Amino acid sequence: MLKRNFSIVLQQEGSYVYGAEPLVTVTGVKVTPDFALAKIYISVYNTENKQAVLLEMEEEIARLKQSLSSRVRQQLRRMPDIAFFLDDTLDEMYRVDALFNRLYSENQMGSSEEE
Repeated sequence: MLKRNFSIVLQQEGSYVYGAEPLVTVTGVKVTPDFALAKIYISVYNTENKQAVLLEMEEEIARLKQSLSSRVRQQLRRMPDIAFFLDDTLDEMYRVDALFNRLYSENQMGSSEEE
């Protein structure tokens, strides 16, 4: 529920926080068992400086939390604190894929006949 609603908040408020150029998506939300903290994992595309987008979101955390709170106030008894984390899983996947492609093109992976 938090993931879906925070995604909507980013669609509405994101351009005011970090500009129209970066594309920010919510990849996951993990909430502590006591509902005190929600760790929001985001992926940032279409920009080289991903950390700057994360810092701009941190500066506007009160605004983003207020928008999220107004969306989920009927479903939650208490709004957890939120913290942002950069999810670079896709970047790592592309890097590893490129590495494997390079190894195959250089014929360093061996052939299937050797097995």
